[in-house]
Amino acid sequence: MKRVEIIANRSIEDNIMEALRTKGLAKFYTKYPIVLGEGSSGARLGDAIWPEENFVLVVWCEDEEARQIEQAVQPVKEQYPSEGVKVFCL
Repeated sequence: MKRVEIIANRSIEDNIMEALRTKGLAKFYTKYPIVLGEGSSGARLGDAIWPEENFVLVVWCEDEEARQIEQAVQPVKEQYPSEGVKVFCL
């Protein structure tokens, strides 16, 4: 069993959800719609200086689905390299 966390800019949330839906992945998930912080892609603090915000999608799944989720998100990550798309499998 794996916990998959996808963290990305809210501006591409629909792209990520569509990539997962198209492959029939992540049918059950928890979404944190607004997440603030600073990472390797810069600050996303939702304020006047750093106005952007992230979201987090958490999926508990079997190992094979976790691998498929990573593969499904990869094209979105490549299409939007500056949006800070991260996928963590724990």
